[in-house]
Amino acid sequence: MTIAELDAKLNDAILTGKALEAFEELYDENVVMQENSNEPFVGKAVNRQREIDFFSSIEAFHGAFVLSSAVNGDVSLSEWLYDVTFKGGVRIQLAQVAVRRWKDGKIVNERFYYSK
Repeated sequence: MTIAELDAKLNDAILTGKALEAFEELYDENVVMQENSNEPFVGKAVNRQREIDFFSSIEAFHGAFVLSSAVNGDVSLSEWLYDVTFKGGVRIQLAQVAVRRWKDGKIVNERFYYSK
């Protein structure tokens, strides 16, 4: 699969509630994940737990949309809009860009950019 196809596969999995399954398939064992300029988290096990914790914090999922995407070399970018209610009743619409670096069909680095 091309990087564009792999990126579309991941985005489709997120949109259909299968993000954790896609994480297992498409992320490298040594993946580095980072939010904005915060400290990065290294390794699939650490980042798997962070993904589980994030999804567990959601009370209601109202929708998500990929607004745009692009691929250049081994890098893919996806611009997202999420609409979720977190446990405790806080509903937000979050705009985010995910920048993914790929190697041998796996994501080796993913960084999220969003305003707080």
